[in-house]
Amino acid sequence: HSQKASDALTGSGKALGVAIGSGLILMLLGDLDHSSVVMPEFLESTLPGLLQLIMVVSIVICAFRFVGVVNSIVVWMDDDGDLDGSQKTVVSAVESTLRFLIILFGTVFIADALGFDLTTMVAGLGITGLALALAAQDTISNIFGATTVLLDRPFKVGDWVIIGAVEGEVMEIGLRTTLIRTSLDTVVTMPNANLTNTPVENWGKRRFRRWQPIFKLDINSNPDSVKDFCAGIVDMVDKNGKMMKQDASFARVASLGPDAIDVGCNIYWDIAGGKEEREEREAFLLSVMQLGKSLELSFYDNRRMHQA
Repeated sequence: HSQKASDALTGSGKALGVAIGSGLILMLLGDLDHSSVVMPEFLESTLPGLLQLIMVVSIVICAFRFVGVVNSIVVWMDDDGDLDGSQKTVVSAVESTLRFLIILFGTVFIADALGFDLTTMVAGLGITGLALALAAQDTISNIFGATTVLLDRPFKVGDWVIIGAVEGEVMEIGLRTTLIRTSLDTVVTMPNANLTNTPVENWGKRRFRRWQPIFKLDINSNPDSVKDFCAGIVDMVDKNGKMMKQDASFARVASLGPDAIDVGCNIYWDIAGGKEEREEREAFLLSVMQLGKSLELSFYDNRRMHQA
């Protein structure tokens, strides 16, 4: 679905063609050994090894170039077909890991085609790989943690999450760490290895956003106007396209205090982002103010009561 994938398939296809051609020639040379055709001694001794080397190198190049298709596969599997920064980072890490493994094993097979002692080389690579794995076990754990975030999708950049004692907005998901900006505007750097065994509470995956505002009206308000005020709020909820679960929504007189009438509300927003929710709340509160003004109701003012 992309030019990158197309180029990767084209490049790997050419290398695969060379590998197949070399393999077929090797098979033909094997058949010649059982026939009466006699080849020059120089070609008979060098050509099979050369063709084997060309075939192995072509297979390595084919696999190396085919790694570029990984990005297109992930984009195809993604819900919106557009990768965010964290997904691109993890895809890049997966591609780099695959290329490293291809080069590692390709080097072994190429060395075998050149006549090196494969047993000694594999033993050396095993010892070296074990030492590297022990030295970089924390880094490997963090990379696996980043891969888990990509596959399980517990959160994405922009979500508000609670991970252990840390709460904030996910800024960036890297290979080793995830950056979270808290409500105090500080940035917490969390190792990705912690994400695999720590519960993640994601506020961004809520199916709805419940809001329970309380409006305080002057204690001397007209009861009929207060009733109309509650009915007006319910009507606003029913007509608001950004709200849901109207059957469970309400606006009722919750309590009578010495100075104020508390009108409690239960509202559900059908909104995905925090910014949009704040904008809709503002519009709703301004509409509530207009409703109270039209009914000649006064909101409770604690400062005025103290002055009196």
